[in-house]
Amino acid sequence: MMRLALCNEVLRERDFSAQCAFAAAVGYDGLEVAPFTLADDPLALADARVAEVRRAAADAGIAITGLHWLLVKPDGLSITSPDAAVRVRTIAAIRRIVGLCAALGGRYLVHGSPAQRRTPEGTDRATARACIVEALVAAAEAAQDAGVIYLLEPLPADETDQVNTLDEAVALVREVASPALATMLDAKSAALAETASAPDLLARWLPEGVIRHVQLNDRNRRGPGQGADRIAPIIAALVAGGYDGDIAVEPFDYFPDGPACAARAAGYVRGLFEALAASS
Repeated sequence: MMRLALCNEVLRERDFSAQCAFAAAVGYDGLEVAPFTLADDPLALADARVAEVRRAAADAGIAITGLHWLLVKPDGLSITSPDAAVRVRTIAAIRRIVGLCAALGGRYLVHGSPAQRRTPEGTDRATARACIVEALVAAAEAAQDAGVIYLLEPLPADETDQVNTLDEAVALVREVASPALATMLDAKSAALAETASAPDLLARWLPEGVIRHVQLNDRNRRGPGQGADRIAPIIAALVAGGYDGDIAVEPFDYFPDGPACAARAAGYVRGLFEALAASS
């Protein structure tokens, strides 16, 4: 069954147990966690802290569905750096974060991190892409060993010059050819970067098994339903396509504030599911 998750940085000013309690109270099934919200250096999280985070979610009756914003902290990570030492350190960080996801009970990791995958100045795009493949091979190996799935997120050109469309993401997924590597659809990014609509993209790629996660938001960077983008056709396409993964709400502009935005989005998305069920 589809679970509805909230990207937890929306509530980052609260401690994690309070985030869990609030998310559960307003109708979420889980939190999709940005590791940088757990510690300045999430790679150094002690086992006791990991257990505390997992227990907080369990106590609130929600899941930690997965991780996203993987390479924000510590500083200096890049999968496209011309410095081999930086890439080695970044791949080690990815492996550690994959292990963290499994330890927290998550089942997927969303690799967005646009700043950490841009083509560096003085490096050609083909060379940078080869470095991305190198990182994805390592990520997929770690994910397969950990029993989770690693998801490459297409992002629009104003955020990164690498992997802007699902076509580009799928090409990389197929090049790596690992059952632990797939892609996902972010509604905001699709609205800004794709020529086809999100429902058409889902109809095209869900049968291929390469879309394993969805994030909902509006192209104006607010929550689903807080802009002109229609979300109901996305929900209908997911149901029609037999999608059984998770859906995460990921706003960037919290209007009027984080908690209100999160609560509104939960009610809005659940209302769309109810309306679709009532009409079928």
